[in-house]
Amino acid sequence: MHDKITSPVSSSIAPNEKLELSQSTLSKKSTMKSIVLVLTCTFAMIVKNANSTTVSISLSTIGKELDIQEVQLQWLVSAYPLSSGCLLLFFGRLADLYGKKKAFLLGSFISAVFTLACGFVKDAVTLDILRGFQGVGAAAFLPASVGILAAAFPPSRDRSLAFAIFASGAPLGAALGVALGGVLTQKTEHTWRATFWMQCGLTVLCFIGGVFSIDPDVPSTESDRRVDWLGALLVTAGLVLVVFVLGQGEVALQQWATPYIISLLIVGVGFIIAFIFWQRHLEKVQNTPGAPYSALTPPPLMKTSVWGRARGRFAVTLAIAFLTWCSFFGWNLWVQLYYQNFMGYSPLATVLRLVPLYVAGTFCTAIVAFFIGRISVVYLVVIGTLGTAISALLFAVIIPSVSYWAFGFPAIAISVVGVDIIFASGTLFLAKISLPHEQSVAGALFQTMTQLGTALGPTVSTVVFNRVTSRQPGRRPNLDSYHAAQWTAFAFGVLATILAFIFYKGVGIVGQEKKAKDVESSSGDQEETMTESKTETV
Repeated sequence: MHDKITSPVSSSIAPNEKLELSQSTLSKKSTMKSIVLVLTCTFAMIVKNANSTTVSISLSTIGKELDIQEVQLQWLVSAYPLSSGCLLLFFGRLADLYGKKKAFLLGSFISAVFTLACGFVKDAVTLDILRGFQGVGAAAFLPASVGILAAAFPPSRDRSLAFAIFASGAPLGAALGVALGGVLTQKTEHTWRATFWMQCGLTVLCFIGGVFSIDPDVPSTESDRRVDWLGALLVTAGLVLVVFVLGQGEVALQQWATPYIISLLIVGVGFIIAFIFWQRHLEKVQNTPGAPYSALTPPPLMKTSVWGRARGRFAVTLAIAFLTWCSFFGWNLWVQLYYQNFMGYSPLATVLRLVPLYVAGTFCTAIVAFFIGRISVVYLVVIGTLGTAISALLFAVIIPSVSYWAFGFPAIAISVVGVDIIFASGTLFLAKISLPHEQSVAGALFQTMTQLGTALGPTVSTVVFNRVTSRQPGRRPNLDSYHAAQWTAFAFGVLATILAFIFYKGVGIVGQEKKAKDVESSSGDQEETMTESKTETV
């Protein structure tokens, strides 16, 4: 039986010699080209996050100029993450099949074109639609970036540094969007339109960097390169409906009891369940010896068995990312509302109080890059998730009369630790246990879970906030309402910490380079991955 298992693994390596040779060549590329490659992918992450915050800071100005009602302004923010988050898995699969460089360049081109167009619109509906197409571009280049970095840097300190820098693009992009967006909106003749033109220029830089720094695509090692269009339709439709409901449930006429909210939630969840069963069926067909070829049974968009990789830690990594993003973005929403609506500070005064978040995010990147190749991932992830949880806890017990430096500053300074560490270590771990033709899909799954967390965290905390408010005199929010919302964010962070503590024991250092003496002892997860993919028919 041992021979039967190891033989297919060995034979599976032979067709990949070309790929391994390419990866070896990539690892020896010039230092300057490697730097440009990392900066290009990081710039893509910066562009993706800045595309959200530049619009958020300009909402008031856009609403006045285009005569958009306040309740409709949210769609200008939501359209972008809705399309980008729900199409990640589909484009991740296409990137693995047809080339990560092609996906990166196509996504950058699409994003640049529609970002430029956003600066010329005259009405709200057109702007909403163009924002959605902006997100399509991000859905293509973001998972491709993960696959590109994983292929370009074999397991080593260089890979750890590359992924840590890539992760820093999130807080840097958010900060850049707020800062430049605010300045351009307030100080330029074209106000909010200038922010889109700036974003277009940044996206063009990503495209140019990709042309010169990303090596030509290596053909996929999969013999069957058909696309599961039905699966793509099911998962995209399901995620769109679920994310839409999460964003609209609390603002609908009858809130969660609104008929269309209930109906769309049921249909969306049904689509996702159908997608999972369909993927399981396709994987079973593909792994059945002698199964007849059928145009109706292409390879699955996502193998359901991938969630069990590394003894289930693949799924746990996605769950930790989901919970951490729920915690952080739930916390972030209510911090801003606490300072503006409860404390009565202006938007600028609130932004100034949030500056430590962006500074800490940049500083944390350097810390993660240094330690991720030296410390077991369980310590890093537990520290990160616990840090985000504690930041919510500090606001859950905050005393308004006490100085900002007692509660606000330490909470804001450590809040971003979780997302920075989880993004870097999580994507590194998934890249380590995924096959070459699964890298972009693994990255897409990770980012899909973070997008869902971004939507669910604020939604659940808003539900709690509203329920506590409904019990207050005059149904007006008081300090208890804000405390309750932050206790919800704290709960998400604690759950992530517990999962990390239980399931990451024994994983070791995810960012270190394998040495010869470590090959036998560290082969468990990789051999499991290879045999799971290549020997299920044995």
